[in-house]
Amino acid sequence: MAISQNLLLTVALAPLVGAVVAGFFGRTIGRRGAHIVTILGVFISLICSAVVLKDVIAGARFNATVYEWMVLGGLKMEVGFLVDGLTAMMMVVVTFVSLMVHIYTIGYMEEDDGYQRFFAYISLFTFSMLMLVMSNNFLQLFFGWEAVGLVSYLLIGFWFKKPTAIFANMKAFLVNRVGDFGFILGIGLLVAYAGSLNYAEVFAKGGELAAMKFPGTDWMLITVACICLFIGAMGKSAQFPLHVWLPDSMEGPTPISALIHAATMVTAGIFMVARMSPLFELSDTALSFILVIGAITALFMGFLGIIQNDIKRVVAYSTLSQLGYMTVALGASAYSVAVFHLMTHAFFKALLFLAAGSVIIGMHHDQDIRNMGGLRKYMPITWITSLVGSLALIGTPLFSGFYSKDSIIEAVHASTLYGSGFANFAVVAGVFVTAFYSFRMYFLVFHGEERFRHKPFPGEHDHHDDHGAHHEPHVPHESPWVVTAPLILLALPSVFIGYLTIQPMLFGDFFKDAIVNDIARHPAMKELASHFDSAGGMALHSLQTVPLWLAVAGVVTAWWFYLKQPSIPAAIKKRFEWLYKLLDNKYYMDWFNEHVLSAGARLLGTGLWKGGDVAIIDGTLVNGSARAVGAIAQLTRLLQTGHLYFYALVMLLGIFALMTWQLWPQVRTLFGL
Repeated sequence: MAISQNLLLTVALAPLVGAVVAGFFGRTIGRRGAHIVTILGVFISLICSAVVLKDVIAGARFNATVYEWMVLGGLKMEVGFLVDGLTAMMMVVVTFVSLMVHIYTIGYMEEDDGYQRFFAYISLFTFSMLMLVMSNNFLQLFFGWEAVGLVSYLLIGFWFKKPTAIFANMKAFLVNRVGDFGFILGIGLLVAYAGSLNYAEVFAKGGELAAMKFPGTDWMLITVACICLFIGAMGKSAQFPLHVWLPDSMEGPTPISALIHAATMVTAGIFMVARMSPLFELSDTALSFILVIGAITALFMGFLGIIQNDIKRVVAYSTLSQLGYMTVALGASAYSVAVFHLMTHAFFKALLFLAAGSVIIGMHHDQDIRNMGGLRKYMPITWITSLVGSLALIGTPLFSGFYSKDSIIEAVHASTLYGSGFANFAVVAGVFVTAFYSFRMYFLVFHGEERFRHKPFPGEHDHHDDHGAHHEPHVPHESPWVVTAPLILLALPSVFIGYLTIQPMLFGDFFKDAIVNDIARHPAMKELASHFDSAGGMALHSLQTVPLWLAVAGVVTAWWFYLKQPSIPAAIKKRFEWLYKLLDNKYYMDWFNEHVLSAGARLLGTGLWKGGDVAIIDGTLVNGSARAVGAIAQLTRLLQTGHLYFYALVMLLGIFALMTWQLWPQVRTLFGL
């Protein structure tokens, strides 16, 4: 069975057409026309993606060039699609979450002056992400990689008159440039030594690459290339220490938080490493590096979520922590588990972000959870969908997050790579941390005292940014149907998708030709398979495991601290002021970047400017050569007097010198010299 090339082109290009129409003709077609054309484009893409997924499940595959751009020597630069289980799953997830965000945006951005522009951006973002996941070569991968970065820059700084938004999008752009520098170095190494940009051709030479040394060192070439590729993933997927951009990106409108930071851009790095599994399997050093970085991110970013009071930032730090879990799974060589968690996380995290946006609408754009409370009876749909998302996030048995998160913990436990001990501790401890901060937010927002009537923290986190208008506090209200309908539609897969798909995705043939795993060297997946009998049996077995009871302990602790004895958190904060200050300053990473790295970069830049540009280039090469020519001209003009007798004298002297030079050998012979 073959997949139609035209069908794949429709998947990728339908959102692009919507973006172009809304972007260039937005004023002509109006607000309604802009959201209709972009939603229609993404809907068509989703339907076609579902058809592709159905074909892939039936055994169809596609790997071919669609357009050949140029050939340089033996290097082909082309646009091509690779569609297998990994790609088909990503296509459906990206288009489904994007469609929900598009519909949600109708209600969320209805008062915003940039309505058409916003729809054009998110539709363009969807196109960029689809090009990334559908690529069959490194050139197209890099195009999609940079395109999602560019559009995210536009979306984070969507309110470009707001200083904090401008700072946030510049920060995201610069941090991602650091990661992308490593990414392109990794691609360059592979292309230089494999001689191709095509995935299949590079993977076929994996054995040769694994035997090579990096020039001038004892390092293995494949290790250097894989670590460089992963540095790119560290930027896009916000891994420590390149994570600092993601929390600040909450300055953008809430819909883009769900789109960029749940299902698409931040998972690009996870997808890329899974796609490159034939290469990463060849380097235990690279896998250990990934394992440790992921463990640090999973645990320490979760700690930061505990003290956040902005509802969107709590969910943002949750995203950082869950991306750490995915990265740990990659490092444990359980690529399919990482991608499985990517899928389940996309649904429940998009749900939590959109639910947070619904709360912000109901609270008239106050984002401080300390000013909320008791919203359950005022916003019943938002309440129940938020509860579903939170239960999925903490790994409640039978919910989607349980199956993927528990599988990660088991895979890390079975790993024998260096760093697996620390990673195992981090992912297990992170279960309690996740449950605590998730239900801290849930209880403060939906239960307890109705603090919105008097607002104990007025204005501290009340950005008024989504529509720019200030509202006096009054009774919250449920959001319109265009906001609540996507919440319900995202809540369904947040409950069921894990139960339905764990067997084929982790222990079946769904990823058989997309992901490579060396069972002999990395036994994590073999261990997982030996303990799995059924989705229901896995949920039942969890009643005897430590992670479930750690999650229960986190929920109970949050309930006790924030509903029954709210004086306890205040006392802990007072007692451990130094720890709170450390967390509140985000481990001083921003301070270090702004005062140490920036100062070093400024000194380096000043040195290159004054020493290199001004002194060497301008002073020596440019102005120096001009001065040298001037000096030569000054000497030369002494010989150019304009007097005929002087020129005649010079001619005679010249003739005398030539004759002397010609006759000198005879003179030496004559006089015996």
